[in-house]
Amino acid sequence: MKFTDGYWLLREGVTAAHPAQVLDATAGEGTLTVHAPTQPVRHRGDLLKGPLVTVDCTAPMPDVIGVRVTHFDGGRAAGPRFALRTAAHAPQAAVTGDEATLVSGGLSVHFARGDGWAMDFRAGGRTLTGSGPKSMGFMQPADGRHYVREQLRLEVGTSVYGLGERFGPLVRNGQSVDIWNADGGTSSEQSYKNIPFYLTDAGYGVFVDDPGRVSFEVASEQVSRVGFSIEGQHLRYYVIYGPTPKEILRKYTALTGRPALPPAWSFGLWLSTSFTTSYDEQTVTGFVDGMAARELPLSVFHFDCFWMREFNWCDFAWDPRVFPDPEGMLRRLKERGLRISLWINPYIAQRSPLFAEGKAAGYLLLRPDGDVWQWDLWQPGMALVDFTNPGARAWYADKLRTLLAMGVDCFKTDFGERVPTDVAYFDGSDPERMHNYYALLYNRTVFEVLAEQRGPAEAVVFARSASVGSQQFPVHWGGDCESTWVSMAESLRGGLSLGLSGFGFWSHDIGGFEGRPDPGLFKRWIAFGMLSSHSRLHGSSSYRAPWLFDEEAVEVLRVFTRLKHRLMPYLYQAAYEAHTDGLPVMRAMVLEFPDDPGCSHLERQYMLGGDLLVAPVLSPAGEVAYYVPEGTWTHFGTGQEVTGPRWVRETHGYTSVPLLVRPGAVVPLAAADDRPDDDWADGVTLRVFRPADGARATVRVPRPDGGPALVATVVREGEVLRAQLADASLPWGVEVAGGPAARAAAGTGSLTIRLSGS
Repeated sequence: MKFTDGYWLLREGVTAAHPAQVLDATAGEGTLTVHAPTQPVRHRGDLLKGPLVTVDCTAPMPDVIGVRVTHFDGGRAAGPRFALRTAAHAPQAAVTGDEATLVSGGLSVHFARGDGWAMDFRAGGRTLTGSGPKSMGFMQPADGRHYVREQLRLEVGTSVYGLGERFGPLVRNGQSVDIWNADGGTSSEQSYKNIPFYLTDAGYGVFVDDPGRVSFEVASEQVSRVGFSIEGQHLRYYVIYGPTPKEILRKYTALTGRPALPPAWSFGLWLSTSFTTSYDEQTVTGFVDGMAARELPLSVFHFDCFWMREFNWCDFAWDPRVFPDPEGMLRRLKERGLRISLWINPYIAQRSPLFAEGKAAGYLLLRPDGDVWQWDLWQPGMALVDFTNPGARAWYADKLRTLLAMGVDCFKTDFGERVPTDVAYFDGSDPERMHNYYALLYNRTVFEVLAEQRGPAEAVVFARSASVGSQQFPVHWGGDCESTWVSMAESLRGGLSLGLSGFGFWSHDIGGFEGRPDPGLFKRWIAFGMLSSHSRLHGSSSYRAPWLFDEEAVEVLRVFTRLKHRLMPYLYQAAYEAHTDGLPVMRAMVLEFPDDPGCSHLERQYMLGGDLLVAPVLSPAGEVAYYVPEGTWTHFGTGQEVTGPRWVRETHGYTSVPLLVRPGAVVPLAAADDRPDDDWADGVTLRVFRPADGARATVRVPRPDGGPALVATVVREGEVLRAQLADASLPWGVEVAGGPAARAAAGTGSLTIRLSGS
């Protein structure tokens, strides 16, 4: 929210109070409290004037410092609050005649004592950012509402990323962003997944700890500051020191939660009935038969809206007119090796039998006068489940248990953004603070029942809405994009932005959702979709079976689906890193190459894991331009080498895409390409790309069944490659292909090392 009129003036009707100096500071056990009057204290008479700014500093874990800015502190503690984690450490606070400080690991905050106001965050021998004169403050517009605002400096050349899944330019500088979930598609400033966390390439990130509407002015209102404000009497935020973007994400997700590890089968191809299409069991069987006849591996079949009867969403009951034997149908599909996904949402239409049931039990969200909140947008008479009510959560989860008992494996948790604020929650939560947080409660409820019924290793959702902490419940997809080239690029920007906001797994609708893509666009989107974390064929009013476009689309899907399956040992290694470290599978280039200024604004290419560069083709002619960082990179498919740093222009056919391997990388590949969840460790090939003499790289190949991972260190010594297994007792032998290597002890499994490049 903007409060100023240029640099010197406030907007008409706005009054502001800013800290003018440190009056006193108190060091506690790992805490620091600073009191700052909003005018200079020249004599005792100035002590009679307000407001007084209270700044409390804490440190929940090393390299993280929390700041709470307070005006009036007499209000009730309104919920909900994000559940944050802490780590044992010993932050040190000190007050001297010159300054007050709090030190947490390598990060410290400093308040200058004396005339003027200055709060600086320092690490690594330099100042990262800070709050100067007229930055922090209490702002009151003409309508009398009260806001707390902070503005943190941006040093020269600093780029800002994150703030959730945003579809505009990847670098946030110059943008105004409101953290407020909305069902706005992928072509507007709105977002389904708003996260009040931004990451910089200057060594730090900032997380605003408020689940409600947070307004960010990123180098916009003041072009050398990031401003953020909330309505209320206090504002809490955390500065997180990296120094690298990866370390910032590791520490942010340590604070807010890291993703569960999705099951290996979820990385395969999902095929959907699409949204408003007409379908029955014969239609579904026809699609599954068509995929099998064309040797197109399929992992998950998804039933969208009309598995339930119209106007009954949600009642969690199969429409008996088209699915008279759902248990038998599911059994027949699962006998073919498929997993089953069902579309659900948190809304209960008035015609649903569950409406009266939920109303009578008090499980539906109420207006302040006690009436059930309803409207006609989306479904006639629609109500919302009140997930703050433990009974409502148990009731909703029990409906899902019935479906899981039939053989359903997972759910697409759609919607959850259009949450009203003129309501009263069961637990007394503030409706404005619940608007975004609702998505977390909804998806957590579904994820937890899956973990309970299927086991934690098998739980996965396909979610659209999210808030801070939702990354713990993967997977998320990008929402309603159009079937256009520009929308494919929008979707990619959204996914990269979400990855820079702490989310490890992301997908999108191959071919676009709204409209029907032309065959060329559909085939290009297949390559992008299959080289994403998760891959789904889904549309709105038209099917996405490839043979409905042309026979070449069938071949393109076959090529890239089987390529993804061969890459599964590598991808699951990246997935494991997302689970343990909070790093996304699909990574903006700046995350891997923060010191290369050529990578700071790249948004049409990405790293898939740490070693594969992907540049989707975003033009009908097949032309693509992409940037190669320093070193000699290798085209995965052809072995052709490209030396950077430089820009490359290429033209690709439909069965190829720029897919380059980082120099020195060791890429584990599965022997088979028909499933995403085979035991890759048996027969895995380690492709070693351009290792330097003396180079050492360790690769971890997790097993889809949770068994012991294969951990191998590959070392080049002159013309010899050596593979050293971390556990010599594991039954893997090492063979050589394409270059000399040392052989490890023989065993029942096989591990092949293949040298690619010089």
